[in-house]
Amino acid sequence: MVLAQDVDLMNPPKELEDRKHKLKRLVQSPNSFFMDVKCQGCFNITTVFSHSQTVVLCGSCSAVLCQPTGGKARLTEGCSFRAKQI
Repeated sequence: MVLAQDVDLMNPPKELEDRKHKLKRLVQSPNSFFMDVKCQGCFNITTVFSHSQTVVLCGSCSAVLCQPTGGKARLTEGCSFRAKQI
């Protein structure tokens, strides 16, 4: 009898692993990351932590790039980002 919840415990799907708590995954990994954020005004690229707890400003034009929330930082509208590779 095959159940809908049957998964290979040695090779679980990525979708199931992403939903689990960071310490309950098969290989522990953090939820946070660094990202390159492009300013919408001057197109300057700044490295920002995804869970930053302070307001991040652009180095050249002093525009607000992201604002802290309870968890992940909220990017300003018009800003684009790319997650950095480790």
